[in-house]
Amino acid sequence: MKDYQDAHGYAMYDYLKGKGGFEIAERDDGFITPTNAPKVYFSKFKDWPPHEKKAMRYVRGKVLDIGCGAGRHCLYLQKRGFDVLGIDVSPLAIKVCKLRGLKKAKLVSITQVSSRIGKFDTLLMLGNNFGLFGSFNSAKRLLKRFHKITPQRARIIAESMDPYKTDEPAHFEYHKFNRKRGRMSGQVRLRVRYKKYATPWFDYLLVSENEMQNILDGTGWRVKRFFGSEQSWCVAIIEKEGF
Repeated sequence: MKDYQDAHGYAMYDYLKGKGGFEIAERDDGFITPTNAPKVYFSKFKDWPPHEKKAMRYVRGKVLDIGCGAGRHCLYLQKRGFDVLGIDVSPLAIKVCKLRGLKKAKLVSITQVSSRIGKFDTLLMLGNNFGLFGSFNSAKRLLKRFHKITPQRARIIAESMDPYKTDEPAHFEYHKFNRKRGRMSGQVRLRVRYKKYATPWFDYLLVSENEMQNILDGTGWRVKRFFGSEQSWCVAIIEKEGF
């Protein structure tokens, strides 16, 4: 990622330095909305939503936090004695993590996750980071890879937002727009903007519980349990079939 593309990172770095500011998410149909970042990326455990607090109970062994942002989950786990590596595509996000005291942080994308960066018992994808899979086919491919490079008792703790739990007409119109293009309803094409910075356009995948289970089918993984799904957000505890 070029420096001028690191909008996400600059927003976090400025927040760390006390300069405030907020991000704008721009969708490819022209829909624009402010995000709850970067403030949420620096939130303390006591301020996390209940489903994220509950998710921490299921973490075990060596941890890989995929899309670690400012490192809030990593730092919480590190304080509790876990061996945790945070990865992100934003150079400044990694810098922020290290400045905040995270011992292990690397500039690695989800598509670059392999046995070369280590062997992990828990793959953490909170903060709606199931979306980092990007598409149905990409999710299938990466989940199969993760199955091969993790121990038999490995688990994925993933959060997603159900795209259908909305009352915004523009979102339903976008679902139709996506289906006409042969995409999943919640496969969002967007970029993040902050001040003069803008990320490249990328796909972010929002799925319902049923859609997540369909994606997992044939990958060697299954959902052991969902929780938090009474709202639009839910966490899935995903384990290997047979365990």
